[in-house]
Amino acid sequence: MMRRRPYPLLALALALLAGCGANAGPPAPPAASAAAGFPVTVTNCGVTTTYERPPRRAVTMNQHVTEIMLALGLERSMAGTAYLDDRISPQYEAAYRGVKVLAGEYPSYEALLAAEPDFVYGGWGSAFEQGRSRDALAEAGIGSFLNQEDCATGPVTMDLLERELRTIGRIFGAAERAERLVTQARGVLADVRTKIGAATPVKVFVYDSGDKAAFTAGGNGIGNDMITRAGGVNLFADLDKAYGDVSFEQVADRAPEAIVIYDYGDQSVADKKRFLLANPALKDVPAIRDERFAVLPLSSTVLGVRVPEAVASLARQLHPDSFK
Repeated sequence: MMRRRPYPLLALALALLAGCGANAGPPAPPAASAAAGFPVTVTNCGVTTTYERPPRRAVTMNQHVTEIMLALGLERSMAGTAYLDDRISPQYEAAYRGVKVLAGEYPSYEALLAAEPDFVYGGWGSAFEQGRSRDALAEAGIGSFLNQEDCATGPVTMDLLERELRTIGRIFGAAERAERLVTQARGVLADVRTKIGAATPVKVFVYDSGDKAAFTAGGNGIGNDMITRAGGVNLFADLDKAYGDVSFEQVADRAPEAIVIYDYGDQSVADKKRFLLANPALKDVPAIRDERFAVLPLSSTVLGVRVPEAVASLARQLHPDSFK
């Protein structure tokens, strides 16, 4: 790994105290004298880093990248985690409980350093703001990685998820585990494709949030690819970005047959449905007339390991007859 600059005594003391907490993570595995397949050089979102050995004290910032690490069985290589959007996926709960939670949202730079990380994995660019920049981490001898959806220059698809899994697998010396995840994901998606067959695609509008305008999924995020694979057509795929605002009049003009609600935050799914059903601009929209809604947790609509099962869930909601 990159050589780390010595920390001040206070930071070291904080790190030692933090390690005594009830939810402290398990001890990191012993360092190998020569890790097979290393060094590994990775260029990620414009930052090139060479790893001499797998990171042993990783910190994850944002739920979807935390779940990628846990899906790869790397909890013993984690010194901490931060920022859940909702509950951790049940299949990873036991492993997650063994990892120290540094903060409810993003930890301060000082709190991050106190965990003595050698790698920081961010889900969004905001993970590397407010003093936690990737340059600052590099100066402290800490590697970093940003989920590739956040810096993608074109439409995000399952191909990018596979690349994300494989790259993290290479960095941590877990390439075989990454390949197993890729194979499992392909199997889930192939099963969906077989089940929906030649079913007529459903015209879909994604409602994330908004009252004056609708915040919706555009054509460049993983959500667009998910809708297509689930047997739908994203009516705002022509928005040249992952998300964007559209007017409710535009939604009405495009006449969606189903509305996919992203579930998160303080506004419940029931509240979002009530708002849409009462919106006068939408009264003649087929999806509103038929009260045809589908629901996905927001944590399933970003570039992470939940995506394949979320595609299956959406397909079941859009094409229920295909799954009987």
